[in-house]
Order: sequence, then structure tokens, then C-alpha cells
Amino acid sequence: MRRTSKTVLSRRAFGAGLGAGAGLLVLPKTAAAAQIRGRITGHQNLLNPVWSELKEAASHSYTFREPSPTVSANLRRLFPYIPMEVCLVALAASPKPKLPEYSVRVAGGRTSAMTLVLPPGTPIKFNNGDPFAHRLYGVDVATLGASEMRPGASRLWTVPGPGIFEIRDELVPSLKMWVVGEPRVAAVAFPALDGAFTLELGEPGDYSIQAYFAGQPVGTPLPAPIANAAVQLNLVGSPIVVATTPKKEAP
Repeated sequence: MRRTSKTVLSRRAFGAGLGAGAGLLVLPKTAAAAQIRGRITGHQNLLNPVWSELKEAASHSYTFREPSPTVSANLRRLFPYIPMEVCLVALAASPKPKLPEYSVRVAGGRTSAMTLVLPPGTPIKFNNGDPFAHRLYGVDVATLGASEMRPGASRLWTVPGPGIFEIRDELVPSLKMWVVGEPRVAAVAFPALDGAFTLELGEPGDYSIQAYFAGQPVGTPLPAPIANAAVQLNLVGSPIVVATTPKKEAP
């Protein structure tokens, strides 16, 4: 019995040491990143310009539906899916280096990020998740000409510089994405359905948090000073109001 207890204790000690070792391996990555927690409000009042385009007769995008009397009026309103359509960025006081390659999935008539804000020089990898081809192109963007991307294929493009770049699809007219080249971007995040978001920053500095929608900044930037890499900054109590009045909806 004594031998069994010793064996169990040895195994427990070995397991504890293994767990501690594993914790030490991941700890530097966690400790090196300051966290900013925040929230956006008013997003139900944003209106994607794609919807306005589709209601025009020239688009030939008609739908015939009767409003359901069992669904409340506020749920029949058009509002964005913010985990894909609102981009939150931490802006530094000076230009930052490019970020690692960012993957964007193209599927279901849209991209996994409809507005994406990145420093110039950052590569974007488009991945076709549909069972049919796409022909993405940049509107007046020489570095992103129309080219067929077959099912399961990928295409790499680099943000060429500062500015707003509109991306469309020759085969899916409703697909529209905006990439904003912003040299001061230090971190990027997308909110949850309730508007909450978290940004991670590896360096201290005087940052501001800005929301973007449909390729444009929305709301007032929120100051977010980071004194050191161990800071956990909670700004949930001071939400970024991205829209205050309902936009006019497409009939």
C-alpha cells in the first residue's frame, strides 16, 4: 500500500510539474499583451450601403415578401451583423509596422470581414469557401484586378498604402468589402453580438479606439492609454456610440 501511495504521489508530482511547465510556456505570450475591453452601442441604427444599392431598379435585385404580423417592428428593421461588419482598431500616436497575414473567407455572398482596417503592407489572404467560383477585384485598385478564384482556392493581396479600397465580385454583385489602409493600426478586433470587444496590445503607448463601418470611421474615438504590458483596461462603462439616429431604410 505504501508503495502504491508513493507511486501515486510521484505521478501526481510529475503531472503537476508538467502542468506548471506548460503554464510557463504560454505565460510569456499572455503576459506580454495588455488588454482593452470595450463595448459599442447604437449599431442597430447603422445601415449597410449595399442594401440601398440593391433596392435600385438597375440592380435587378427584387424580392416580393409580405411583412409577418407576428414579428415585432423592431425586428423587421434592417441592421448589421456586427461581428462581421464593424471593425474596432487601436490607433497609436505614430505609424506601426504591418500586421501578420489576415485571412478573409468568401462565402454565402459576403466576406467574413466586411470592413477591415490594417496598416499598409499587411497581406490579406482571401479563401473561397463556396462551391462555385468568385472573381474578386478592387474598384480602381490596380493591384487587385479581377481573377477567378475557384472553390477551395485562395488569393493573396497586400494593402498597397493609406486609403479606402473597395472590393467587389464580378460573379456576386451583392458582395462588397472595404479595406482601410491606416498606418497607425496596432490591433484589430470585431465585436460580439452584444457589442463587447477585446483588443490586445503588445506595447505601451497612448492609444485611441476607433470603430469603422462600411469603410468609414463611426463614433467618437475613445482614449485608451496603456502604461505597461500588464494593463487590463476596462472601458465597457464608456461605450463607443457608433450611431445615434436610425438611418432611412430601403423600402
